[in-house]
Amino acid sequence: MNREVPAELERIINKALEKDRNLRYQHASEMRADLQRLKRDTESGRSAVATGSGAGVGKSPSSGRHSSIAVLPFTNLSSDPADEYFSDGISEEIINALAKLEGLRVAARTSSFSFKGRAVEITEIARKLSVSTVLEGSVRKAGHRIRITAQLVNVADGFQLWSERYDREMEDIFAVQDEIARSIADRLKVTLKGDQHQPLVNAGTDNLEAYQLYLKGRALLYQRGRGLPRSLECFKRAVALDEKYALAWAGLADTYSMFAWYGFVRPQASLPHAKEAATRAVALGPSLAEAHNALAQAYSFCDWDWSNAEREFLRALELNPRYVQARVWYGWYLQTVGGRFEEGLAHAKQAVECDPLSGYATANLAAAYAFAGRSTEGLVVAQHAVDLDPESIFAHLWLAYTLYFQGRFEESVAVGEAALGMLGRNPLFMTFLALAYADWGKLAEAKALYTELLARAAREYVSPTLLATSAAAVGERDEAMQHAREAYAIRDPQLNHMAKHWPGTKRLREDSRFTEILAGMGSETSCR
Repeated sequence: MNREVPAELERIINKALEKDRNLRYQHASEMRADLQRLKRDTESGRSAVATGSGAGVGKSPSSGRHSSIAVLPFTNLSSDPADEYFSDGISEEIINALAKLEGLRVAARTSSFSFKGRAVEITEIARKLSVSTVLEGSVRKAGHRIRITAQLVNVADGFQLWSERYDREMEDIFAVQDEIARSIADRLKVTLKGDQHQPLVNAGTDNLEAYQLYLKGRALLYQRGRGLPRSLECFKRAVALDEKYALAWAGLADTYSMFAWYGFVRPQASLPHAKEAATRAVALGPSLAEAHNALAQAYSFCDWDWSNAEREFLRALELNPRYVQARVWYGWYLQTVGGRFEEGLAHAKQAVECDPLSGYATANLAAAYAFAGRSTEGLVVAQHAVDLDPESIFAHLWLAYTLYFQGRFEESVAVGEAALGMLGRNPLFMTFLALAYADWGKLAEAKALYTELLARAAREYVSPTLLATSAAAVGERDEAMQHAREAYAIRDPQLNHMAKHWPGTKRLREDSRFTEILAGMGSETSCR
């Protein structure tokens, strides 16, 4: 098995797949107990989650000789709790800056931020992330003044390698971040890649208000769901303040794309804006991985232009191989659009290697296993994703799906119903439940969900791809084709990622009329 999968998780998967019946798990409760032990040991630091390649991996935290670091989210000491996003943004900028240092492995943002608000010893954090040093600090804003404290700790002996306090004007924030990154480089004896005189921190704007709006927008975008409308407003205001702010344009493009993917609005209401914003981001910041990743998603969602989408995904990963969002989206695209299942799975594994404590990346790996026809492995990974992030709707969805793919309908429905309660009557989960109930033989329950989705669609936008999938599940084939044709006509992004290889749309593919739709999706079209 590929070594990106944690060793103990690999053992559990192998036992679940054991050919000898007597050596396999005899009951699901046994596998769950092992998973719970893995979670407990991970949280106590006795089992490292990450087992990928790179400095410090698979070694004790001290064996990397300061070649690896985790930047913990700086504590917000300001009187206004709303400044939390600002202190988080400072930590993220330092992570990005340190990634430019030659020979230094930097723990990804999601993994480092998973310890936020938790009383965890630094030695435990280091063991979980396989790092030899940890940077922690605090931020206090008062009017136009800011105080930042930072300290670099050597995990092996617990001693500070360096500490500093900065009392500056807000306008000096970028210079302070750069000073911190360079001080760390000096203490860890690592060097900057390329031009030594180039700043490590490049915020991309001189407008402090635009910068703060960008940080807030990204924080809200990470939340998905109800955070998206507020994220959109932040990015709009940021580019209005500085129309040359490439990162803000990329964030704006990502948000518009997610609006269409989650079905907040019809595709025509958001995807042309995503394409325009992403194009501007690349023009303004041709060396930004975020810009090329945003443009790749726009090509995929807006134009159904597979060749240009792949080119832009690859360019984003060339610029930043550890950009987890690009790694996840490209792997997803390879599997759902291209049918290149093992390639997509490899990228999903690399995303987890980069960000081992991310529930999002781990859930995506579970989905990749499922697409590759390896739902037993996907089930174990999906359960681990839920353990890492119990609030992740994405993780719960793929736990439900992997149970469904194994024919464990009662369990999959239980997970899906619980998640529906967490999120509200979300059409994506309702469609899944319609599928699961139908295959479980409970057609009345499946039809009730489809009827509810139709009623919703009469008063608000519901993805016609989801309507088509639900109609096919309950045997309404003519209605399913009608919804599928509408999805094609409006260029529903869910159709272009679900039609060809998504296991849940197999009933649609069994209808010869759907073949015509699939044939039309092979040509490059535009959402305009």
